[in-house]
Amino acid sequence: MTKPVIGFIGLGLMGGNMVENLQKRGFDLVVMDLDPTAVKNVLERGNASAATSPKALAEASDIVMLCLTTSDVVEDIVYGDEGVLTGIKEGSVVIDFGTSIPASTRKIGADLAAKGAGMIDAPLGRTPAHARDGLLNIMAAGDPITFDRVKPVLEQQGENVFYLGALGAGHVTKLINNFMGMTTVCAMSQAFAVAERAGVDRQQLFDIMSTGPSNSPFMAFCKNYAVDGVSDLGFSINNANKDLGYFLKMVEDMGTQAIIAEGTSRNLQAAVAEGLGGGNVPEIFDYFLKLET
Repeated sequence: MTKPVIGFIGLGLMGGNMVENLQKRGFDLVVMDLDPTAVKNVLERGNASAATSPKALAEASDIVMLCLTTSDVVEDIVYGDEGVLTGIKEGSVVIDFGTSIPASTRKIGADLAAKGAGMIDAPLGRTPAHARDGLLNIMAAGDPITFDRVKPVLEQQGENVFYLGALGAGHVTKLINNFMGMTTVCAMSQAFAVAERAGVDRQQLFDIMSTGPSNSPFMAFCKNYAVDGVSDLGFSINNANKDLGYFLKMVEDMGTQAIIAEGTSRNLQAAVAEGLGGGNVPEIFDYFLKLET
Protein backbone atom coordinates (compact mmCIF):
# COMPACT_ATOMS: atom_id res chain seq x y z
CA MET A 1 0.00 0.00 0.00
CA THR A 2 1.27 3.48 -0.88
CA LYS A 3 2.07 5.58 2.16
CA PRO A 4 0.15 8.87 2.44
CA VAL A 5 2.03 12.13 1.91
CA ILE A 6 2.16 13.92 5.24
CA GLY A 7 2.19 17.68 5.65
CA PHE A 8 3.62 18.71 9.01
CA ILE A 9 3.39 22.25 10.44
CA GLY A 10 5.32 22.95 13.65
CA LEU A 11 8.88 21.63 13.90
CA GLY A 12 9.60 22.48 17.51
CA LEU A 13 11.13 20.04 19.95
CA MET A 14 8.20 17.62 19.82
CA GLY A 15 7.16 18.17 16.21
CA GLY A 16 10.71 18.00 14.87
CA ASN A 17 11.28 14.65 16.53
CA MET A 18 7.94 13.35 15.26
CA VAL A 19 8.95 14.27 11.73
CA GLU A 20 12.33 12.56 12.12
CA ASN A 21 10.53 9.39 13.20
CA LEU A 22 8.20 9.54 10.18
CA GLN A 23 11.15 10.04 7.85
CA LYS A 24 12.92 7.00 9.30
CA ARG A 25 9.76 5.00 8.61
CA GLY A 26 9.74 5.95 4.94
CA PHE A 27 7.04 8.61 4.74
CA ASP A 28 7.29 11.51 2.29
CA LEU A 29 6.76 14.84 4.03
CA VAL A 30 5.95 18.44 3.23
CA VAL A 31 6.94 20.67 6.13
CA MET A 32 6.58 24.22 7.33
CA ASP A 33 7.92 26.18 10.31
CA LEU A 34 8.90 29.75 11.16
CA ASP A 35 12.40 28.51 12.03
CA PRO A 36 14.38 28.02 8.77
CA THR A 37 16.99 25.92 10.58
CA ALA A 38 14.33 23.43 11.69
CA VAL A 39 13.10 23.15 8.09
CA LYS A 40 16.68 22.76 6.80
CA ASN A 41 17.32 19.91 9.23
CA VAL A 42 14.30 18.03 7.91
CA LEU A 43 15.21 18.57 4.26
CA GLU A 44 18.77 17.35 4.79
CA ARG A 45 17.45 13.98 6.01
CA GLY A 46 15.62 13.47 2.69
CA ASN A 47 12.10 12.40 1.73
CA ALA A 48 10.85 15.94 2.39
CA SER A 49 10.08 19.27 0.76
CA ALA A 50 9.23 22.68 2.20
CA ALA A 51 5.92 24.51 1.69
CA THR A 52 5.62 28.26 1.31
CA SER A 53 2.19 28.46 2.95
CA PRO A 54 -0.30 26.28 4.85
CA LYS A 55 -2.47 26.33 1.72
CA ALA A 56 0.32 24.92 -0.45
CA LEU A 57 1.14 22.31 2.19
CA ALA A 58 -2.49 21.17 2.36
CA GLU A 59 -2.73 20.97 -1.43
CA ALA A 60 0.28 18.64 -1.51
CA SER A 61 -0.69 16.40 1.43
CA ASP A 62 -3.03 13.52 2.21
CA ILE A 63 -2.72 14.07 5.97
CA VAL A 64 -1.98 17.48 7.50
CA MET A 65 -0.44 17.29 10.98
CA LEU A 66 -0.26 20.28 13.31
CA CYS A 67 2.03 20.47 16.33
CA LEU A 68 1.53 24.07 17.42
CA THR A 69 1.58 26.08 20.61
CA THR A 70 -1.92 27.48 21.11
CA SER A 71 -5.49 27.35 19.80
CA ASP A 72 -5.04 30.86 18.41
CA VAL A 73 -2.06 29.73 16.35
CA VAL A 74 -3.98 26.68 15.09
CA GLU A 75 -6.87 28.90 14.01
CA ASP A 76 -4.49 31.31 12.25
CA ILE A 77 -2.91 28.40 10.34
CA VAL A 78 -6.31 26.98 9.38
CA TYR A 79 -8.29 30.15 8.65
CA GLY A 80 -5.65 32.54 7.26
CA ASP A 81 -5.88 33.88 3.71
CA GLU A 82 -3.37 31.21 2.68
CA GLY A 83 -4.53 28.80 5.38
CA VAL A 84 -5.05 25.06 5.44
CA LEU A 85 -8.78 25.43 4.83
CA THR A 86 -8.19 27.17 1.49
CA GLY A 87 -6.01 24.33 0.21
CA ILE A 88 -7.40 21.21 1.84
CA LYS A 89 -8.30 18.39 -0.53
CA GLU A 90 -11.51 16.40 -0.32
CA GLY A 91 -10.77 13.21 1.56
CA SER A 92 -7.75 14.63 3.39
CA VAL A 93 -7.45 14.57 7.19
CA VAL A 94 -6.12 17.20 9.59
CA ILE A 95 -4.61 15.92 12.85
CA ASP A 96 -4.02 18.42 15.67
CA PHE A 97 -1.36 17.07 18.03
CA GLY A 98 -1.25 20.21 20.19
CA THR A 99 -3.23 21.06 23.30
CA SER A 100 -6.18 23.13 22.13
CA ILE A 101 -9.54 24.39 23.38
CA PRO A 102 -12.12 21.69 22.54
CA ALA A 103 -14.72 24.19 21.29
CA SER A 104 -12.17 25.54 18.80
CA THR A 105 -11.34 22.00 17.66
CA ARG A 106 -15.01 21.20 17.02
CA LYS A 107 -15.46 24.43 15.05
CA ILE A 108 -12.46 23.66 12.83
CA GLY A 109 -13.69 20.09 12.37
CA ALA A 110 -17.09 21.29 11.17
CA ASP A 111 -15.53 23.71 8.68
CA LEU A 112 -13.22 20.98 7.34
CA ALA A 113 -16.16 18.59 7.02
CA ALA A 114 -17.97 21.18 4.88
CA LYS A 115 -15.07 20.83 2.41
CA GLY A 116 -15.12 17.06 2.49
CA ALA A 117 -12.10 16.70 4.80
CA GLY A 118 -11.82 15.03 8.20
CA MET A 119 -10.21 15.99 11.49
CA ILE A 120 -8.72 14.13 14.43
CA ASP A 121 -7.60 15.77 17.65
CA ALA A 122 -4.70 13.76 19.02
CA PRO A 123 -2.84 15.46 21.88
CA LEU A 124 0.30 13.77 23.11
CA GLY A 125 1.81 12.33 26.23
CA ARG A 126 5.47 11.55 26.97
CA THR A 127 8.58 13.37 25.78
CA PRO A 128 10.36 14.49 22.59
CA ALA A 129 12.69 11.50 22.99
CA HIS A 130 9.65 9.21 22.81
CA ALA A 131 8.50 11.16 19.74
CA ARG A 132 11.77 10.46 17.93
CA ASP A 133 11.36 6.72 18.59
CA GLY A 134 7.64 6.54 17.79
CA LEU A 135 6.73 5.77 21.41
CA LEU A 136 4.32 8.57 22.29
CA ASN A 137 0.99 8.23 24.07
CA ILE A 138 -1.66 9.57 21.67
CA MET A 139 -5.16 10.56 22.85
CA ALA A 140 -7.13 10.53 19.59
CA ALA A 141 -10.73 11.49 18.93
CA GLY A 142 -12.97 12.13 15.96
CA ASP A 143 -15.22 10.34 13.51
CA PRO A 144 -14.47 6.60 13.87
CA ILE A 145 -14.16 6.04 10.12
CA THR A 146 -11.66 8.91 9.87
CA PHE A 147 -9.76 7.56 12.87
CA ASP A 148 -9.54 4.09 11.32
CA ARG A 149 -8.06 5.63 8.16
CA VAL A 150 -5.23 7.39 9.97
CA LYS A 151 -4.72 4.86 12.78
CA PRO A 152 -1.91 3.01 10.94
CA VAL A 153 0.05 6.27 10.73
CA LEU A 154 -0.66 7.15 14.36
CA GLU A 155 0.62 3.71 15.35
CA GLN A 156 3.93 4.59 13.68
CA GLN A 157 4.14 7.55 16.06
CA GLY A 158 2.72 6.19 19.30
CA GLU A 159 3.30 3.12 21.42
CA ASN A 160 -0.16 3.64 22.89
CA VAL A 161 -2.92 5.06 20.67
CA PHE A 162 -6.16 5.62 22.58
CA TYR A 163 -9.44 6.27 20.75
CA LEU A 164 -11.64 8.47 22.93
CA GLY A 165 -14.77 9.13 20.88
CA ALA A 166 -16.20 12.23 19.24
CA LEU A 167 -14.02 15.09 18.01
CA GLY A 168 -12.72 17.18 20.91
CA ALA A 169 -12.60 14.33 23.42
CA GLY A 170 -8.84 14.05 23.01
CA HIS A 171 -8.31 17.68 23.93
CA VAL A 172 -10.77 17.37 26.83
CA THR A 173 -8.83 14.39 28.16
CA LYS A 174 -5.45 16.11 27.74
CA LEU A 175 -6.64 19.22 29.59
CA ILE A 176 -8.00 17.10 32.45
CA ASN A 177 -4.72 15.19 32.55
CA ASN A 178 -2.70 18.41 32.68
CA PHE A 179 -4.98 19.95 35.32
CA MET A 180 -4.34 16.93 37.53
CA GLY A 181 -0.61 16.83 36.84
CA MET A 182 0.11 20.55 37.23
CA THR A 183 -2.04 20.80 40.36
CA THR A 184 -0.05 17.91 41.83
CA VAL A 185 3.26 19.57 40.98
CA CYS A 186 2.14 22.88 42.51
CA ALA A 187 0.95 21.17 45.69
CA MET A 188 4.12 19.11 46.13
CA SER A 189 6.39 22.04 45.34
CA GLN A 190 4.64 24.14 47.94
CA ALA A 191 4.91 21.28 50.44
CA PHE A 192 8.70 21.32 50.02
CA ALA A 193 8.75 25.13 50.34
CA VAL A 194 6.70 25.06 53.55
CA ALA A 195 8.98 22.37 54.96
CA GLU A 196 12.01 24.54 54.26
CA ARG A 197 10.47 27.56 55.94
CA ALA A 198 9.45 25.42 58.93
CA GLY A 199 12.95 24.02 59.35
CA VAL A 200 11.98 20.49 58.27
CA ASP A 201 14.57 18.66 56.19
CA ARG A 202 13.27 18.39 52.61
CA GLN A 203 14.98 15.05 51.96
CA GLN A 204 13.40 13.57 55.07
CA LEU A 205 10.00 14.91 54.01
CA PHE A 206 10.41 13.14 50.68
CA ASP A 207 11.59 9.93 52.36
CA ILE A 208 8.45 9.90 54.51
CA MET A 209 5.92 10.97 51.87
CA SER A 210 7.32 8.65 49.20
CA THR A 211 6.66 5.60 51.37
CA GLY A 212 2.93 6.36 51.38
CA PRO A 213 0.11 6.82 48.86
CA SER A 214 1.28 10.33 47.94
CA ASN A 215 4.23 8.84 46.09
CA SER A 216 4.20 9.39 42.34
CA PRO A 217 6.51 10.25 39.43
CA PHE A 218 5.46 13.88 39.88
CA MET A 219 6.66 13.79 43.48
CA ALA A 220 10.03 12.56 42.22
CA PHE A 221 10.25 15.43 39.71
CA CYS A 222 9.44 17.93 42.47
CA LYS A 223 11.97 16.35 44.82
CA ASN A 224 14.62 16.39 42.09
CA TYR A 225 14.36 20.17 41.93
CA ALA A 226 13.45 21.13 45.51
CA VAL A 227 16.02 18.83 47.13
CA ASP A 228 18.66 18.12 44.46
CA GLY A 229 18.41 21.22 42.26
CA VAL A 230 17.83 19.13 39.12
CA SER A 231 15.08 20.42 36.81
CA ASP A 232 14.15 17.48 34.61
CA LEU A 233 10.38 17.43 34.04
CA GLY A 234 10.66 19.08 30.62
CA PHE A 235 7.38 21.03 30.74
CA SER A 236 7.49 24.78 31.26
CA ILE A 237 5.53 26.95 33.67
CA ASN A 238 4.42 28.96 30.64
CA ASN A 239 2.91 25.86 29.04
CA ALA A 240 1.28 24.78 32.27
CA ASN A 241 -0.18 28.25 32.70
CA LYS A 242 -1.61 28.11 29.17
CA ASP A 243 -3.12 24.67 29.68
CA LEU A 244 -4.75 25.60 33.00
CA GLY A 245 -6.27 28.62 31.30
CA TYR A 246 -7.67 26.34 28.60
CA PHE A 247 -9.00 23.94 31.24
CA LEU A 248 -10.83 26.77 33.00
CA LYS A 249 -12.24 28.00 29.68
CA MET A 250 -13.49 24.48 28.95
CA VAL A 251 -15.08 24.20 32.39
CA GLU A 252 -16.75 27.60 31.94
CA ASP A 253 -18.15 26.46 28.58
CA MET A 254 -19.64 23.46 30.40
CA GLY A 255 -21.51 25.78 32.78
CA THR A 256 -19.66 24.64 35.89
CA GLN A 257 -16.59 25.71 37.90
CA ALA A 258 -13.30 24.25 39.10
CA ILE A 259 -12.12 26.07 42.21
CA ILE A 260 -9.07 23.87 42.68
CA ALA A 261 -7.98 24.59 39.10
CA GLU A 262 -8.48 28.31 39.73
CA GLY A 263 -6.00 28.10 42.59
CA THR A 264 -3.45 26.26 40.47
CA SER A 265 -3.93 28.79 37.69
CA ARG A 266 -3.38 31.75 40.03
CA ASN A 267 -0.13 30.25 41.30
CA LEU A 268 1.12 29.58 37.77
CA GLN A 269 0.18 33.10 36.66
CA ALA A 270 2.01 34.56 39.65
CA ALA A 271 5.13 32.51 38.88
CA VAL A 272 5.04 33.73 35.27
CA ALA A 273 4.71 37.31 36.52
CA GLU A 274 7.83 36.73 38.64
CA GLY A 275 9.78 35.81 35.52
CA LEU A 276 9.81 32.05 36.09
CA GLY A 277 7.70 31.09 33.07
CA GLY A 278 10.56 29.64 31.05
CA GLY A 279 11.53 27.18 33.77
CA ASN A 280 10.15 23.69 34.23
CA VAL A 281 7.05 23.43 36.39
CA PRO A 282 8.80 22.09 39.55
CA GLU A 283 10.76 25.35 39.59
CA ILE A 284 7.62 26.97 40.95
CA PHE A 285 9.20 25.85 44.24
CA ASP A 286 11.29 29.04 44.02
CA TYR A 287 8.14 31.15 43.86
CA PHE A 288 6.60 29.37 46.87
CA LEU A 289 9.84 29.61 48.84
CA LYS A 290 9.83 33.42 48.60
CA LEU A 291 6.06 33.89 48.92
CA GLU A 292 5.05 36.43 51.57
CA THR A 293 1.69 37.35 53.07
